[in-house]
Amino acid sequence: MKAAVVTFPGSNCDRDLAIALQQAGAQVTRVWHKDSDLPAGTDLVAVPGGFSFGDYLRCGAIAAQSPIATALRQHAQKGGYVLGICNGFQVLTELGLLPGALMRNSGLTFLCRQAQLQVETADSAFTAGYEKGQKITIPVAHHDGNYQITDEGLAQLKSGDRIAFTYAPGVNGSVEDIAGVLSENRRVLGMMPHPERNADPALGGTDGMPLFRSLVDNLVQA
Repeated sequence: MKAAVVTFPGSNCDRDLAIALQQAGAQVTRVWHKDSDLPAGTDLVAVPGGFSFGDYLRCGAIAAQSPIATALRQHAQKGGYVLGICNGFQVLTELGLLPGALMRNSGLTFLCRQAQLQVETADSAFTAGYEKGQKITIPVAHHDGNYQITDEGLAQLKSGDRIAFTYAPGVNGSVEDIAGVLSENRRVLGMMPHPERNADPALGGTDGMPLFRSLVDNLVQA
């Protein structure tokens, strides 16, 4: 499985994300935001956390206008897999690849701590390594992670089984405590918590590793 990890000015989790994917068995190529093309044969594009372009204007808004953004969007539209974590989730909403928006946390503070999540669906290449209803611990580190969506959009997420993770309990004011959502074709996942920060015993836990191994296993089989 070939993965491309995109780096923007201000990304700070790109190396960690690349390492987690490599440990899961993926061949990883690093891609700069000014590149106009993805490496040939890319199966997964991973957009890491951080503060792309300093979070100026609106989190992820400037990154969504970078040269690589066109190739990323085309990859998704062709049915390619995309993973956006934290700032990457914000970028994916700005690109229109996922519905909703990430707003300022309800407490207007930056959150950086472990969070308890509940797996809401195991029916995706991202979550197949978990069981529905399973509780896992994944760190959060965000200021604008309050997920909001219209009532109609929320109904569509629920009816399509597209809510991947929820906070249990809630941490930032997100509607329905949503922590991660899937695209309609289930090949794009955006989540605010950082699975790459809990993917190795040396980091204090491995609850995030099943996500990366599930991706690799499912894409290799495909």
